[in-house]
Amino acid sequence: MISIVIPTLNEAGALPGLLAALARETTDHEVIVVDGGSTDGTATLARRAGARVLESRPGRGLQLKAGAAVARGEVLFFLHADTGFPAGGLAAIEDALARAPVALGGNFRLIFDGDSEFAQWLTGFYARIRARGIYYGDSGIFVRRAAYRALGSMPARALMEDYAFVRRMETLGETVCIETPPLVTSSRRFAGRRKARIVAGWLAIHTLYYLRVPGTLLAWLYNSRRRRYWFSAQS
Repeated sequence: MISIVIPTLNEAGALPGLLAALARETTDHEVIVVDGGSTDGTATLARRAGARVLESRPGRGLQLKAGAAVARGEVLFFLHADTGFPAGGLAAIEDALARAPVALGGNFRLIFDGDSEFAQWLTGFYARIRARGIYYGDSGIFVRRAAYRALGSMPARALMEDYAFVRRMETLGETVCIETPPLVTSSRRFAGRRKARIVAGWLAIHTLYYLRVPGTLLAWLYNSRRRRYWFSAQS
């Protein structure tokens, strides 16, 4: 069985579509929604859709760790609420792991929605960094339960928890990337930003991470208007 862990915070708009897509999957699975204190009815919607709902303090790392702690599946699958999930995606995970029995886990190829040149550039950028073993939670990280235990669980970080987990997984052993079917995510969070600004921000956050800047400060910098203004001034 595959245990799908979805962290949420005010995702009433996006979550129902994902849960409906998962409900159509025929592969044996369970859905665990870990809510970080939503005020828009996200948790109620998840319960009505048949998901197991946990309450948690906000913070994606904390939420993922809490969900994994109660999961019953032999494969853990960490998924973002705004993901466009493809038909047959769970079967693709089972097939990929069966074909690579030594693989610890992996992720999906990620496509950004829309047919604009900018969306295509984002898709290509993510593909290039994935070729170097770098990927994030928006591409759907899955891991065998035994490997998850060996890795020491999901870091309870305020930011970069997915990157920290992936770096440990890539260091420990082999991973796979499912090319078909891909996951689809929204490019809206990058709206209005230039390519150079995106790359500069990506490099800055990773540099600060490797300098061991605390996750709480990274999260503040990532989300703050001050950070967005700084990168605008540099580009």
